[in-house]
Amino acid sequence: MGFRRKVLWALEEKGVKFVMKLLRFEVDQKQYQGVLKDNKIYVDQEEYSLEEVKFLPPCLPSKAVCVGLNYHDHAKEMNIPLTNQLVIFIKPSTSIIAHKDTIVYPSLTRQVDYECELAVVIKKTAKNISKEEAKDYILGYTCANDVTARDLQKPGEQWTTCKSFDTFLPIGPVIETDIDPHIQEIKTYVNGEIKQHSNTKNLIFDIYYLVSYISQIMTLLPGDIILTGTPGGIGPLLPGDEVKVEIESIGALVNYVK
Repeated sequence: MGFRRKVLWALEEKGVKFVMKLLRFEVDQKQYQGVLKDNKIYVDQEEYSLEEVKFLPPCLPSKAVCVGLNYHDHAKEMNIPLTNQLVIFIKPSTSIIAHKDTIVYPSLTRQVDYECELAVVIKKTAKNISKEEAKDYILGYTCANDVTARDLQKPGEQWTTCKSFDTFLPIGPVIETDIDPHIQEIKTYVNGEIKQHSNTKNLIFDIYYLVSYISQIMTLLPGDIILTGTPGGIGPLLPGDEVKVEIESIGALVNYVK
């Protein structure tokens, strides 16, 4: 049974509340899904250390729906006026990589930027749901880096080109199933130096509104993710850099640029 049915849909059992860090990983060319606890990974009766596994993306989304300009300070630094209309776009599944994977610097751009984001992982099919119902459709949350070719991005125009390169969506390392998404410290480090630092309490549109609103436009499937926006402090990455996205209750997503 695949990840979606074995793990995602397991949380649908009536009356059962799961609180755990879920992850996918590979050992000896075999893929597993497990639970992280006390720096150990547990799968049925087996136990693995973090050092012996290769991390995989913690879910397999059909699409990543991204929200632009959802922190006041980011909109200000981009010199884009705020409106009541949400800016949304989609990143393809081919852009997704895992914790400790490599971001490849494309030849078509001269400026690749980091953008730390809290990502929502969808638990069950969602279409036309209300804000009040949204929490029941969320499996959990993970770290994401909405990597962007900034010199290819033009305000007021479509963002597909600058956002969709292969390797431009690191996610992971785990899905945390039980956090308050509106009080989480969120940070980006490049080569150990802090570059972004904010809190999800500074979101313009809250998490449950986003899930509801997007479900009015498109059907969200189990395993799909919603990126909820990046705070101020975006900046460039260079080949050789290490970039880390850290979210308080989830952990740290680390990637390397080449």
